[in-house]
Amino acid sequence: MELKTHLKIDTSLNGKIIALSEGYAQVELTTLDLMAADAQGLVHGGFIFGAADYAAMAAVNDPYVVLAKSSTKFIAPVKVGEKVILEGKITEQNSNKATVTVSATVHDKEVFMGEFLTAVLKQHVLTL
Repeated sequence: MELKTHLKIDTSLNGKIIALSEGYAQVELTTLDLMAADAQGLVHGGFIFGAADYAAMAAVNDPYVVLAKSSTKFIAPVKVGEKVILEGKITEQNSNKATVTVSATVHDKEVFMGEFLTAVLKQHVLTL
């Protein structure tokens, strides 16, 4: 399946798509030194959230998908150098809206979970 959305995303900061199918996306984020929030190498949660958002958008996979709302939970810390695997799955879809559940793991340990409400617009959000 071909990715149709977020084509200019910086995959070094948001992760790269490693699996994509109807209503599903898997993203791998390799955490980098520039993501550190402190000297101990704690990765700033914004990078995990960004990768989760990317997984949700890819699961919907429409050029005009946008994030409307999210509810997230950070479960465990992520350290620089770790690979985070994020899985986005559409759990509910009606009309132009889809709810995508995203979970993130490091070495099979859950570190993040979230629910992302997305909307597919008729045209690009900046042209409305």
